[in-house]
Order: sequence, then C-alpha cells, then structure tokens
Amino acid sequence: MLENSIFFILALFLVGGSIGMISFRQSVFSAISFLLAMIAMSGMFALLHFSFLFLAQILVSVGAVVVMSLLIIVSVNIKSENLPNDKLTLKRFTLSAILISPIVALLFYAINKTDLMFKEVNEEFGSLKLMGVDLFSNWALAFEIISILLLVALVGGIVISKRSSNYESR
Repeated sequence: MLENSIFFILALFLVGGSIGMISFRQSVFSAISFLLAMIAMSGMFALLHFSFLFLAQILVSVGAVVVMSLLIIVSVNIKSENLPNDKLTLKRFTLSAILISPIVALLFYAINKTDLMFKEVNEEFGSLKLMGVDLFSNWALAFEIISILLLVALVGGIVISKRSSNYESR
C-alpha cells in the first residue's frame, strides 16, 4: 500500500513537472519543472529497486543536464518581453491533441491486449557491482570515446562562445 502511494505521488510530480516544462513561458521555470520531472523519474527507478538507473538519473540528468541548462539560461538572460507573442497557442494545442489522440488510443489498445508476464530475474540483476563490471570490462572503450567526445564538445562550445563575444566587442 505504501509503495502504491509513493508511486502515485511520484507520478503526479512527474506529470506536473512535464506539463510545467512545456507550458511555462519563462525558461528558468521550465528548467525547474524539468528538474522536478527528472527527480520524480529517479524516484520511480528507486521504487523499482533499480539502483544503477536511480543513481545515473540523479547524476546525469539532474546533476549535469539541468545544472548546465540553468547555467545557459541564466547566462543568456532571455527576457519575457523579447519572446514572440503567439496568439494561436490554444488552437495549436487543440490541433496537436486531436492529431495525437489516435496514437494514444492505439497505444492504450495495444497495452490492454498485451499479456504482460515478466520473467523472474535473479536477485543481483541490475546491481551496481554487476553494472560496473560490465561497463568497465565490455564497454570500456566506448565509455572512453564518449567521454572524449563530450570533452571536445565542451571545449568547442567555449571556443565558439569566446569567438562570438570577440565579434560583439568590435
């Protein structure tokens, strides 16, 4: 009973954060809503006893993506009066909801018709020890290549921002 209550509370936070992410006009509030949704998602992983996904969600999504997006939002300093005034927002939302409703209905139909029987897994499945051993033995090269790629992207972003600020100062 307690797990169901926690699940529904996390689901409310996840849905509320997702709706806030797309509905807030100011980007800082959208980023904070994204933070709320990612924390709720990591809580879902913790509730399912997926400790690796829980920690990865906290470290990567909350720790890196949200902090980086907030840093960019604050440094760019977009003001709401500079945003375009779109009077067709309700019409676009209604049209999008009408267009997506058959896909949602098909998805619900497929879920209801599917026999959701899951296989039993051993107790250590998804543990941090097994994930770490697999990651650093079988996937060590890919892990290092991605880390170098992210470092190059970070340095490239810094160089491009410095170059654009030099052009503005002239």
